[in-house]
Amino acid sequence: MANLLIIFALCLLPALSTAGTITNSPFQLKGRVYCDTCRCGFETSVTKYLAGAKVKVECRDRDSLDLRYKLEAETDETGTYHMEVNSDHGDQKCETTLVSSPDSECAEPNIGRNRATVILTRNNGMNQNVRYANAMGFMKKTPLAGCTELIKSYFAEDI
Repeated sequence: MANLLIIFALCLLPALSTAGTITNSPFQLKGRVYCDTCRCGFETSVTKYLAGAKVKVECRDRDSLDLRYKLEAETDETGTYHMEVNSDHGDQKCETTLVSSPDSECAEPNIGRNRATVILTRNNGMNQNVRYANAMGFMKKTPLAGCTELIKSYFAEDI
């Protein structure tokens, strides 16, 4: 009987120590912000990633839509932002959204690509602490020269 208890404890101990480590670690939320230089609504080979763009994550109550959590960040030289979210938001709807662009020529939010839903809970089977948001973008006031040809190259000529 004593051997059975020892074996049970040895099997249970690693699971408990791992669970405590994962649940106490903050989420690392990452994403990118770009300038749609062709005004086509998606990233292309001439997309420019924006350093100094401001973004925020907001988590709202699913029923009342009351704001429960908010955090802001700024993109680095690669157009990537990093946020450390210290709590689980499993019962809330969380979204990252664009706040502002550092480029006055590329400051119009691309509707449909100006926000991204993020899952900030561990109660979904994901055991990693890193969460990635879809890229969000602003649109350039005037498309670059050559954009028409570039966009045509993305589509098949004969379907």
